[in-house]
Amino acid sequence: MEEYKMNKPIPLDIEIPLDAKRYIISETDEKGKITYCNDYFIEVSGYSQKELIGKPHNIVRHPDMPSIVFKLLWQTISSGKNINAVVKNLAKDGRYYWIFTEFEIRKDTDTGKIIGYHASRKNISKHVIEIISDLYARLLEIEKHDSIDASEKYLLDFLQEKGDDIDFSNIMEEIHRFY
Repeated sequence: MEEYKMNKPIPLDIEIPLDAKRYIISETDEKGKITYCNDYFIEVSGYSQKELIGKPHNIVRHPDMPSIVFKLLWQTISSGKNINAVVKNLAKDGRYYWIFTEFEIRKDTDTGKIIGYHASRKNISKHVIEIISDLYARLLEIEKHDSIDASEKYLLDFLQEKGDDIDFSNIMEEIHRFY
């Protein structure tokens, strides 16, 4: 998926409170370009529908997110498997919001080919954010000073320490199983 860099906002240390009763919904094509976004996504992200449609979904990617998370996420969904993930997003004004995201693949009913993805996002507990943010910060630090491969190795070792029955084919699910 191409990285969206044009006019990225400067991150602020201000969290956007999310409504626990509302979901942020988006759909993308198979390459990750936004094809649909609900009103709550528009409201929270601060972008207009026109600014979002046709753009790579990483328009809202926060720089605190380690690349390994998205590498593993894309490996999973492009292989035809649904996945859940905790993600920190960046709004247009520089504020951030943490979300629990359920990614589902969309397939052509005739061919079975993946034609896109549907994502439903909701708020997440502060406890989970504290734990995941520490892990993500460590992974990001490893990526900055070494490589994404080193970050992946650290993550695999971290999960191995948590339990010996880890499903390494679906790392993102394993991360969230412990939290």
